[in-house]
Amino acid sequence: MLNLPSAELLELRHAFPCTYTFKVIGFADANFTARVIACVRDELQLEQDPPYTLRSSPHGRHIAVTLEPHCQSSRQVLAIYGRLSGMDGLVMLL
Repeated sequence: MLNLPSAELLELRHAFPCTYTFKVIGFADANFTARVIACVRDELQLEQDPPYTLRSSPHGRHIAVTLEPHCQSSRQVLAIYGRLSGMDGLVMLL
């Protein structure tokens, strides 16, 4: 189970609207990265991909996707975490 911060704690630590960093680590299958990006795009109703970077594990079994979308509120952040937490192939979500 994912231990998410409360909306109140997010609002204390971040001045919304702001850029928020999500790090999603999962198995490096053919479409993990695309599914991660699609979750964020869908939740924020973006026309383009949010800024992101990729990093593979030394043996290529896992991939880390770091996304930095512009979020309007703590509720959006929590909604994105909710979508990402149910993904197939997810290993860790930060």
